[in-house]
Amino acid sequence: MSDNRSKARHRRRKTALAIGAPLALAAAGTMAYGTVFGVFGEDAQPKAAAAGAAGAAWADDVADGFASVNALGQNGTYGGRGGKTVTVKTLADLEKYATAAEPYVIVVAGTINMNPVGKEIKVASDKTIVGSGTSGHIVGGGFFLGSGVHNVIIRNLTIRDSYQGTWNDKDHDFDAVQMDGAHHVWIDHNDLRHMADGLIDSRKDTTYVTVSWNKLSQNNKTFGIGWTTNTTADLTIHHNWIRETEQRNPSTDNVAHAHLYNNFLEDVSGTDITSSYGNYARGNTKMVLENSYFQGMRNPVTKDATAALVQRGNVFSGTSGRNESGGTAFDPKSYYAYTLDKATDVPALLKSGAGPRSSIGTTSTAKAAAATTLTVAKDGSGQYTSVQKAVDAVPANNSSRVVISVKPGVYREVVKVPANKPHVTIQGSGASRKDTTIVYGNAAGMQKPDGSGTYGTPGSATMSIQSDDSQVRNLTVTNDFDEAANQSLSGHQAVALLTQADRIVLDGVIVNGDQDTLELETAAKDKLGRVYVSNSYVTGNVDFIFGRATVVVDKSVITLKKRWNGTSAGYITAPSTPANRKGILINRSTVNGDVSNASFFLGRNWHPGGDTTVDPQTTVRNSTLSAAIKSTPWSDMGGFSWKDDRFAEYKNTGAGAGSSSSNRPQLTDAQAADQEVADWLGGWTPGA
Repeated sequence: MSDNRSKARHRRRKTALAIGAPLALAAAGTMAYGTVFGVFGEDAQPKAAAAGAAGAAWADDVADGFASVNALGQNGTYGGRGGKTVTVKTLADLEKYATAAEPYVIVVAGTINMNPVGKEIKVASDKTIVGSGTSGHIVGGGFFLGSGVHNVIIRNLTIRDSYQGTWNDKDHDFDAVQMDGAHHVWIDHNDLRHMADGLIDSRKDTTYVTVSWNKLSQNNKTFGIGWTTNTTADLTIHHNWIRETEQRNPSTDNVAHAHLYNNFLEDVSGTDITSSYGNYARGNTKMVLENSYFQGMRNPVTKDATAALVQRGNVFSGTSGRNESGGTAFDPKSYYAYTLDKATDVPALLKSGAGPRSSIGTTSTAKAAAATTLTVAKDGSGQYTSVQKAVDAVPANNSSRVVISVKPGVYREVVKVPANKPHVTIQGSGASRKDTTIVYGNAAGMQKPDGSGTYGTPGSATMSIQSDDSQVRNLTVTNDFDEAANQSLSGHQAVALLTQADRIVLDGVIVNGDQDTLELETAAKDKLGRVYVSNSYVTGNVDFIFGRATVVVDKSVITLKKRWNGTSAGYITAPSTPANRKGILINRSTVNGDVSNASFFLGRNWHPGGDTTVDPQTTVRNSTLSAAIKSTPWSDMGGFSWKDDRFAEYKNTGAGAGSSSSNRPQLTDAQAADQEVADWLGGWTPGA
């Protein structure tokens, strides 16, 4: 590509609700990608990314925290493990298996609407209820765990929209999860929002509960604990993103041991939801509060005179009002082992990792258990010494997944997975995505060694994925073409990673380059090509996320780089989307980089060869934009006006975000409801 080509609705809002900036990433708009790895942690996402190819890992997961403690005749919390696994898509089937006496792993593989609205299914003991990837939605109701119910996992679900139009609703007790006298419950990686009453109620001596890695948002009452005069309950609440909620964040009444750590509480300014208080220790509660991050909260930490609350290592940014501690609590490590993340890392960590995961609840894990694995190692300790040799060994038209496991090292080679070899996963086996690097330095204008002409832009790619249902995980792909040393060369486009197929997953990867880093195409103009990029880093400066594919860049970091001569200027996206197709969606991501303020466009409209039939599209939503983004973030290209194509934003934050204008179109809530990840992927669950 030439450098010269010129659903659910929010409520009670005065202005657009904005998902807040991950402050550890956005505190300085000049942060480069290399520094950001300290935020997520080198092995934070590769663990999740590898799950899809490591056997049925999610089915074997067990709770940590107090839910892991052996007590009351229950040894930890493992849900329905050991029972039959069933997949449900209807309310009748979900209720049938959730209320059954025997253990079940219940996979929710679609949207289930509660009837009547507000219905709470009475879950029996020994159950795992898990969403299939990001597709499991419970709408208009939730779950109830009664007295004595135990060993229950509620995981990877979106539970939403029982809201009845009254903010502080006293008439509709429609919770997402209500527990009355239950024990050993793990609530993990869910998205809970927009309910009539509470998101989570842990009541009447419910104990040995762990609530972890959830997104709790858009609600009056978040998480209430108590409704008892007894002081017996033990709960662990960690790595939850609580945002745009008014009260009970959580409210903790008469809890014997409440351990809260690494949570992110966020009150976004300029909306009509204002926090009343954050973490609240009431009655005889003993609370330990560690390494959490409070952004914009009123009364972030409060306690009754009778409660004990010990604070350690918390960060408070833009907060006001009460921030209290006092008394003697307890040592959580006397009950279970745990590791704290740095408080400053928490916003970015949770923005990337909280909520449903594509790698949990999917059938891909079971398929992967039987998959063929080929190992690559430079030192000869694997079956092959190069990645391409392993690709060459994959049978043509293979019908089951082949995992190419690449040991740590730098592999200087060009890798191409041809169209007749689907179901290939190329995956680094190291602890970090930085451990395994595939790198080469071809550029579009370079002559091919066989004298048949120049590479052209697609031909410059270090790695090319041309086969459907293929994946790249937990490694780095780089094009290290040296522009400064090749100024006489015509054609500096240098692709690191090219896709030309459908249902492609890029998870937990780093894609490094300058111009045209990540090219996302289809096998042909009339073919569909869907690509899901998650938990990843993409670096570049000119049109470095581009092509005609239907692309979601989700929960990732986009790092802007200076040009070869040290100047700051560029474009992030250059879609060439066919008419009536979806283009590029950047969602829940962060844009940063060591570049000048107001020097980069979010994108420009690419009409290849002057093609008037294409309708380029980029939507950037719920993302954090550094000051590097221009106040007029879209640009014309090749004589075509971007205003005639499809470019929009929705509820972005950060110094580079801006309000709606003719030069900066913003989606309405109604429009945004039709431009979510599921709309882009069109029935495909990545990883499945």
